Amino acid sequence: MARFRTRLALLGSAAALAAGAVVPVQLAGAQPAAAADYQWVALGDSYTAGVIRAAGDPIDYPRDGCERTDRSYPQVVDRDLYGLFDLKNVSCGAATIEHVTDQAQEPIGRHFPPHFPDPDYPFPAVPPQSEAVDPDTDVVTVGVGGNTLGFAGLLDKCMTLGGEAEGAGTPCKDALAAEIPARLKKVRTDYDRMLTVLHERGPKAKILAVGYPTVIPQNTAKCDYGNPTQFATITQGDLAWLRQDVLEPLNKTIEDSTATQEAARFVDLYASSRDHSVCDDTKWVEGIITVSNDQDPQLSLVHPNALGHRNAADHVEEAMLNAIDPS
Repeated sequence: MARFRTRLALLGSAAALAAGAVVPVQLAGAQPAAAADYQWVALGDSYTAGVIRAAGDPIDYPRDGCERTDRSYPQVVDRDLYGLFDLKNVSCGAATIEHVTDQAQEPIGRHFPPHFPDPDYPFPAVPPQSEAVDPDTDVVTVGVGGNTLGFAGLLDKCMTLGGEAEGAGTPCKDALAAEIPARLKKVRTDYDRMLTVLHERGPKAKILAVGYPTVIPQNTAKCDYGNPTQFATITQGDLAWLRQDVLEPLNKTIEDSTATQEAARFVDLYASSRDHSVCDDTKWVEGIITVSNDQDPQLSLVHPNALGHRNAADHVEEAMLNAIDPS
């Protein structure tokens, strides 16, 4: 960590010196911007792209349906590191591991009918994200796996079953627990293949696999049944199951996959976000909806807000700087 802070201090000093040199260069005539030292490609799903309003404003015009936002962690890191890296951010909401590896994706934007239709839907397909990686790429960050696991569908089913059970018991666990090992096995298989493809496309690149943050607290009594700004009608028992048997194993699966690749490293966001779940007072992940004083309720579907992306940026920055350290 000390080395990380020293590097940031040096980057800040360099940026200040560069800022002081801007005026004379501009007076002498427009000059092309200096090339970044390193090439960085950001891949991933909505936990990388940003997607929700609480993670900032869209950065793509015209929209491509991937919903990358200006306070998502790739954009935060890009600003923090003052051009040290040339960022190519092709992350996309709703992406699966296969969409990163070799399948084109038809983005959904913010299309959640019937109550949340997107006027620009449908969107043209975007190419597999791995195509952005090439032999010149120095660092790849990738945060993906939740959609391959089917986490959004699990949330939806758990809300339905929890509503029918009126908050009692573990109806979602009872109905779906037997499916989870096979889902996790598919995540592992797809993730291993993705890492192999990324290494083939960017043979010198350091691959940083970004895990998922804490979404559900250790003590699910913090979560109020029926509260849509938390988990709506998912029972507390099912929340404990989702945390212990679904989300924590998902992170472990990703971490174990990176251990098989010499060029890959796991970036843990779970421990640092432990007290900032959907049900904590200072949340880094929004609930099913977000309610703020100056806006109508927004569909957020359990995604990180700007605070969560700021935390992710801190850990990703450290990992990136260590990845390019020749020592």
